[in-house]
Amino acid sequence: MTNTIAILDYGSQYSQLIARRVRDQRVYCELFPWDAPQEKVEAIHPAGYILSGGPPSVYAENAPTLPDYVLQSGLPVLGICYGMHLLAHTLGGMVAPAGEREYGPAEIETLTDNLILPPGRQPVWMSHGDRIETLPDGFTTLARSSNCPVAAFGNESKRIYGVQFHPEVRHTPGGAELLRRFALEVCQVNPEWIPDSIIQHSVARIRAQAGGEHVLSAISGGVDSSVATALVQRALGDQLSAVFVDTGMMRKGERRQVEEAFRESLGDRLAVVDAAEIFLGKLAGVTEPEVKRRIIGETFIRVFEAQALKAGKPRFLVQGTIYPDVIESSAPDRAKAQTIKTHHNVGGLPSDLSFELIEPLRYLFKDEVRAVGEALGLPPALVWRQPFPGPGLAVRCLGEITAARLETLRQADDIFTTELTEAGLLGKNSGEAGVAQAFAVLLPVRSVGVMGDQRTYREAIALRAVTSSDFMTADWARLPMDLLARTANRIVNEVPGVNRVTYDITSKPPATIEWE
Repeated sequence: MTNTIAILDYGSQYSQLIARRVRDQRVYCELFPWDAPQEKVEAIHPAGYILSGGPPSVYAENAPTLPDYVLQSGLPVLGICYGMHLLAHTLGGMVAPAGEREYGPAEIETLTDNLILPPGRQPVWMSHGDRIETLPDGFTTLARSSNCPVAAFGNESKRIYGVQFHPEVRHTPGGAELLRRFALEVCQVNPEWIPDSIIQHSVARIRAQAGGEHVLSAISGGVDSSVATALVQRALGDQLSAVFVDTGMMRKGERRQVEEAFRESLGDRLAVVDAAEIFLGKLAGVTEPEVKRRIIGETFIRVFEAQALKAGKPRFLVQGTIYPDVIESSAPDRAKAQTIKTHHNVGGLPSDLSFELIEPLRYLFKDEVRAVGEALGLPPALVWRQPFPGPGLAVRCLGEITAARLETLRQADDIFTTELTEAGLLGKNSGEAGVAQAFAVLLPVRSVGVMGDQRTYREAIALRAVTSSDFMTADWARLPMDLLARTANRIVNEVPGVNRVTYDITSKPPATIEWE
């Protein structure tokens, strides 16, 4: 692959955001640990390097260093915060503790014309305790702030730049433009990372890995597994079989959506297993959340095992791993196919039923997955589904799980998400002001109510809607009062077994997004 940027991660909390913002420019990039093997980094044939921020000081003992190959390559380099200090330190400049630490909003002033910063003043986001005292030979100060004499530096003939602030965060309004200039104008990368090219690269990679072998996919109804399955179907055609296990804990219309999306292309190679009675039987009388999870996982294994054996025990299993999962666990490894005994939808598979993974979404962020899904022709309702826990509605049905209580929850959840979608607050067209995730929870709490002059004693529904950019933290969504009123009114009037609706106004932390 060409037209790429390699990002070396020095431990910044914002490192993943750098990759996101570069991808926003339709430029492919990958994030590597700073000490990743040279051959692994160079395998993507980068046209330039970005060095992330990080918590240490460059002059500290055992501080992370700059790999020799970065400067030896002669390619453009952009250092951010620690990355900037690292360039200065490595090239002979001096970095020292700042008289005043700088955390939060600041304003920089561009001092000289350059390729990455516009003229004038602009707001930025700072987070540093060190600063550059002496520039390396051949470098020029490009910008300053009131507390930072060298807020940006550069050597334009060598195409090496450093910025003290964080262009990757939303609090630096001009940050996206800076990254665009570095990638497209300094590195001269062509912005080719679009859905059609992603599909082409993925299809070629899948065919090279699978050859003529039979491949099995477990479809959960979620976005990732559905798009991964569609990509493998595009690449391998009749070599693919798929299994959808209806546990009875799906959202409203989930089974129908999966069948409509895949039945025409897969035909009899799509096995839809109605296992609701099996799961509900195993869960009868169980209320403890972790016990529920274990039972669901073990039961899923048995059902999936039977289907895999029917399909001839294929060598390959399709998994919807996406890039944030890879970043958070370890650097990606393109060189090897991995053997696995667990699966995010399948749980722990028996030792005699191990698979090699095909992970067609392994280098994609969630919004890229959705864009690919649309380009593949998957229904928008499936592509823009909300995040959904592996055990399904069991996580949101507190207390004992029964068919009746699941149906109550399913209806309430559908009413809430429908109202949000129709209000433009959920789904594709919601924009940055929209809700990141929303759902209903059924509580094992009964309270007295009055309906039609009759006393009722029924359960309560809690509504949960959050805003979040990364799901590591989240805040409760400030929904319009009329929307909440309309939703609550519909639920108590249309959903049997419910006479009270509450709205969760707890952030994460201290709470989690899910209620379990």
